[in-house]
Amino acid sequence: MAKEDTPSTSKDLQELQRKLCLLIESVQNNSKVVAFMKSPVGQYLDRHPFAALTLLVFVVMSAVPVGFFLLLVVLTSLAAFVGVMLLEGLVLSVGGVALLCVLCVLGFVSLSVSGTIIVSYVAMSSLISSWLSPRSPSADHFLSSPNRPLTQNPSGDAGRP
Repeated sequence: MAKEDTPSTSKDLQELQRKLCLLIESVQNNSKVVAFMKSPVGQYLDRHPFAALTLLVFVVMSAVPVGFFLLLVVLTSLAAFVGVMLLEGLVLSVGGVALLCVLCVLGFVSLSVSGTIIVSYVAMSSLISSWLSPRSPSADHFLSSPNRPLTQNPSGDAGRP
C-alpha cells in the first residue's frame, strides 16, 4: 500500500513543482517586477537575499496589525460620525423645544401687553371724550338750577359750583 502511494505522490509533487515554476516564471516576467528588479532597491535585494526574506516576512507579518489598525480607524470615524449626528440631533431637538417655549411665553406676553394697551386706550379715550365733549343742555340746566343757592368761591366770585 505504501508502494502504491509513492508513484502517485511523486507524480503529484512533480506536477506541483511544475506549476510552481510556471508561477515563478510568470511573476519574474511581469513588467512591473522587471522594472522593480532594475531599480536600486531591487538590485540590492537581489544581492542580499537575507534582507529580502526579512523584508518579505516583515511585510507579511505586519499586514494583520496594520489591517486591524485601519479597521479601528474606520470604525472610530464611523462611530464619531454617528455620535456627531446623534449629538447634533439632540442639540437641535433641545434648541427647538427651547425656541417653542420662548415663543409661547412671548405670545402670552404680547397678548397681555396688547390687552393692557387696548384697555388703557379705551379708558383714556372715554375719559378724554367725557372731559372735552360739550356739555348737554340738561347737564347745564342741572348745574344752573335756580334752586341751588349761589355760593362764593374762595377767590371771591359769586357763582354756582
